[in-house]
Amino acid sequence: MITQKIKVLFLDRDGTINQDTGSYIASREQLLLIDRAGEAIALARRAGFRIVIVTNQAGIARGIATIEQVEGVNRYLNQLLTAKDAGFDRCYYCPFHPDYPHPEYDRFADFRKPATGMVEQAIDEFLAEGLIVDRSASFFVGDKTLDVECGLRAGLRPVLVRTGHNEEELCFAQNIIPEFVADDLYQAVTEYILASS
Repeated sequence: MITQKIKVLFLDRDGTINQDTGSYIASREQLLLIDRAGEAIALARRAGFRIVIVTNQAGIARGIATIEQVEGVNRYLNQLLTAKDAGFDRCYYCPFHPDYPHPEYDRFADFRKPATGMVEQAIDEFLAEGLIVDRSASFFVGDKTLDVECGLRAGLRPVLVRTGHNEEELCFAQNIIPEFVADDLYQAVTEYILASS
């Protein structure tokens, strides 16, 4: 098999691409893109990045949202992004929550960020297609400390955005240090990721 090296932009979903409403997003109506997030992803795609979404969706284990609802929202997000030439290549979500044991979802414990299960699954599935993810040229962008920690653990380049939860102070207090802190995804892509890749 011929192999090819690729770079990937791993993205958190709620608070990074779309507005974090403070509750689990279970319907299309609740999904609102953050300003210029679509444009940012389109620029990254044009620069050769594969786009992978990695999102904790513990609302499933908590009984707040169903798998069908989460997958429907993810499909709708891809439609919105595709209209801006910014569709994603892969999307992973983790239904597990440690406080809400569930016989079906507990096996995904290693997939809940900051654990790296979703990132490793993406890398393995790219490899199965003959695509080798260059971790040193790949980024992980999110709005929470656990996103930065997941990126660091996976050997990716972590970037924190101030949208969503904006855990900038928490990151530094816990010594979980992103490479760059941006006001939003657009600034992260235009001023840092494209400038340093």
